[in-house]
Amino acid sequence: MIVGDHLTKRYPGGFEALRDLSLEIARGEMIFLIGHSGAGKTTLLKLIGAIERPTSGSLVVNGQNLFALRKKALPYLRRNLGQVFQDQKLLFDRSVLENVLLPLDIIGLPLREAQRRARAALDKVGLLEREKARPITLSGGEQQRLAIARAVVNRPAILLADEPTANLDLKAARQVLDLFVAFNRVGVTVLISTHEPPEIPEHTTRCVILDHGRLAS
Repeated sequence: MIVGDHLTKRYPGGFEALRDLSLEIARGEMIFLIGHSGAGKTTLLKLIGAIERPTSGSLVVNGQNLFALRKKALPYLRRNLGQVFQDQKLLFDRSVLENVLLPLDIIGLPLREAQRRARAALDKVGLLEREKARPITLSGGEQQRLAIARAVVNRPAILLADEPTANLDLKAARQVLDLFVAFNRVGVTVLISTHEPPEIPEHTTRCVILDHGRLAS
């Protein structure tokens, strides 16, 4: 499903966030990307999510070579990707429901069907009763669950999460991890980056350790 071959990502100024990294991830795996700040975790997720492109090497996601993919094809690729960003990127001037509706509005799903799917996603993360609230009124854990609902409302095959338990207390962090396990159990491939996981669920396929842009273990 995801095959990276000799991936290198070099930013202006010469900094190499990833160095000659090769990695293969099978469909249905749940993987933790672990490493220090600056190890390359976020960069790898951005490459897989087609937010950035590698400087060299190849990266194939769902049969698509992202290095050669045309820009006009990116929106179609991203429909199969759910992304939970480090800063969440919630819209605080919109309601909880409207935040989850956004990805469905972008692809032009009819409003009635979009609302049904958005409410189903909110129900899965335990926020259906807060659909009319503004994100600013939610706790940190609830905001993270809202970000997850928005990421999965498109029913993606791959779910990418960048430090999803950062700044959460242990209880909230476990609730968030339980959600990822639940999605993985129904076939979603899950990649979670973290520098210090609160715990590694038993359901996890494996841990991938990065060190200064290289695959350490």
